[in-house]
Amino acid sequence: PMSVRKNSFRTRLLLLLGLVVMVQSQQRNAGNDKKRICRIMFYNTENFFDTKDDPLTNDQEFLPTSKKKWTPSRYNEKLHHIFQVIAAVGETDPPAVVGFAEIENRDVLNDLLHKTLLEKYPYKIIHKDSPDLRGIDVGLIYRTDKIKCLNFRFFRIDFPGVPSKKTRDILYFEGLLGKDTLHILVNHWPSRYGGKKKSEPSRIFVASVLRCKTDSILQRNPCAQIVIMGDFNDDPANKSIQETLGARLSDDSPSCNNLYNLSALLKKSCRCGSLKYGAGWNMFDQFIVSGALFYAKGAYTRTGDVHVADFPFLLTTDGKYGGYKPFRTYYGPAYNGGYSDHLPVYLDILY
Repeated sequence: PMSVRKNSFRTRLLLLLGLVVMVQSQQRNAGNDKKRICRIMFYNTENFFDTKDDPLTNDQEFLPTSKKKWTPSRYNEKLHHIFQVIAAVGETDPPAVVGFAEIENRDVLNDLLHKTLLEKYPYKIIHKDSPDLRGIDVGLIYRTDKIKCLNFRFFRIDFPGVPSKKTRDILYFEGLLGKDTLHILVNHWPSRYGGKKKSEPSRIFVASVLRCKTDSILQRNPCAQIVIMGDFNDDPANKSIQETLGARLSDDSPSCNNLYNLSALLKKSCRCGSLKYGAGWNMFDQFIVSGALFYAKGAYTRTGDVHVADFPFLLTTDGKYGGYKPFRTYYGPAYNGGYSDHLPVYLDILY
């Protein structure tokens, strides 16, 4: 009968369409399987201090006997909060590289790797005590099964004519990712304490040091693959980053040895930020990359591969200005039991 033939034809057509969709899906997945993802994360942890007194630094604010009552139980809660953030950013696989700001010493990173479930992964630590008066440093952990460490250094910041002025070092990490060499620089620039204008020259000077270091890398290899990350205490359009460092706010001028501010593109598209001051959001935590990661062969990233990790558990209601704000560990002297005043940021590199 005609109805049987129509049903039979429809069945064969649906089976054929299903087969085409399945094949196309397999082809897409096969294409994706050829590229592995190296996820790089940066997190300003907001005063990740241990509970022991360091006589060489001004860490009295974070001791069990201080007004903030920084006890071992509060420290352990902070420790597991940071692990929770790293796990959430990694989704099913923790990031290959994590850069940190506002860590007190190597001990807190050791605790992070050995007193949480991160102990299951082959992370190693890159750290050195900086001359910061409060004793806060930058640091980095990396997975040896994802990236091989070729070299690392710490660049000291010496302000001209002001030997008493101290800030965090710039951490340089050179790693082998597949067949590509990745140059990573971790930053935590001087704060805006005393006001933006008064403190700006300090950030401009650090930007000039960083630019000198990136130029040195690019002189050796004009198509070097560079990732700059950190808390810059400035937004992408501020003078220190846009002019002194020379990080471009768009990717419309293809060149291997230009620097491109991926976080500027993100802020433009999502109108978001990594920390909140008053009613407005700032994008102080940024990823900046060399043009080689856009235009050269090998490992690459794209403008849509940078993210602010604004997970609900990292936010709390902003009762004063509306919306949400980062869920902090402390608000003034009051203990909130939160995470940080900064949101983490992360970048995917495909190779």
